[in-house]
Amino acid sequence: MVCLGNICRSPLAQGILEDKINKKDLSFIEVDSAGTSSNHVSEHPDRRSIEVAQQNHIDISKQKARQIQIDDLREFNHILVMDQSNYKNVLQLCTDQQQKEKVSLICSYLKTETPTEVPDPYFGQKDGFKHVFDLLNKALDEFIAKELL
Repeated sequence: MVCLGNICRSPLAQGILEDKINKKDLSFIEVDSAGTSSNHVSEHPDRRSIEVAQQNHIDISKQKARQIQIDDLREFNHILVMDQSNYKNVLQLCTDQQQKEKVSLICSYLKTETPTEVPDPYFGQKDGFKHVFDLLNKALDEFIAKELL
């Protein structure tokens, strides 16, 4: 899961996916999140992301932000990115076509909705974080159905 700072969207996506795979007994799957920026490395998620996750019985409070590394492109089978800007940044890190094929926009898994990006809620209010949670929740249900089951 990749966004800009790894404190809002991608920690939520990580927490949501971890919760879903644990409930489906797919706990052998490793999930992580990162940012393309180093601005928030070692910080915990934004308190508003923590709150919306807690309201949905998911604890992301112990996560710490990190920057995406080249090794992530080798290690993980799927790199789900929140928006076009970060998608381009991740593609620039790829060293071959196989790595590029692992990278996709998380909203590309949505069937019934047409957003192409998960909006960054950082400068908004709490309702933006709820919208992001709901969007990620739907996209990750589709991701699981298509890629993991």
